[in-house]
Amino acid sequence: MNNEDRVIPLEGIHNFRDYGGYQARGGRLRKGVLWRSGQHADATPADLRKVHELDIRTVIDLRGDSEREAYPCLRHADFSGDVVFKPGETAGLRGRAVHEESVGIVTARDAHEAMVRLYATLPWRPVLVGTYSLFLPALVEREGASLLHCFAGKDRTGVAAALVHSLLGVHDDDLMEDYLLTNVAGNIERRIEAGAKHLRDGHPDIEDAALRALMGVHPEFLETALAAIRERHGSVEGYTEEVLGFTPKMRDALAARMVE
Repeated sequence: MNNEDRVIPLEGIHNFRDYGGYQARGGRLRKGVLWRSGQHADATPADLRKVHELDIRTVIDLRGDSEREAYPCLRHADFSGDVVFKPGETAGLRGRAVHEESVGIVTARDAHEAMVRLYATLPWRPVLVGTYSLFLPALVEREGASLLHCFAGKDRTGVAAALVHSLLGVHDDDLMEDYLLTNVAGNIERRIEAGAKHLRDGHPDIEDAALRALMGVHPEFLETALAAIRERHGSVEGYTEEVLGFTPKMRDALAARMVE
């Protein structure tokens, strides 16, 4: 499965792609059941039809309450699945879908350093931990395909997808390759423009290069999160068990469902 086959180009939903299909421990991840993306508030009717054809039964929404209020996701009229999340805030300043990593940033270097700081603590945000704790069991217990998303589909979503890949034995190179697909998946300029609309609000001095850094991903970002997890818990398995309550038995069940 090459990277072009993973990405579904959509007009108003950005970064929509399959994070299955990679070689894993004991086989290969199933295709067409593990989807990830950004928010769906700007989805067109054609977008919704394409997404509906994927038979997604579970949507895991990693955004906070204020983001859901400001950017309510559109669904196909015949969508009958479940949207899973823990109420509360997972990013940003309450009442606005503006992430704190954009505050005080002017240059691309500012942006990069802020993102590294963000990733160092991202896996322990209480409400995000709550939704991650619902996400992994949902992959085990719920039938059909799932969709994992946050606002841009790159940070909160990127860490969550990396957890799945790591637990299932996807090679670190493939895990990182999937993460970095954010930088090339779909219409990048349109995605940056969409993100800039809310990142610039209240931050008129932020440079274009800084916006691009905030709307993209870099290996150091995810490496920082994974290193922090291993430092505190010894391994991704240790983190998911100690923080998310995802037991070895549940890991085995996840592998049985997702690896073929």
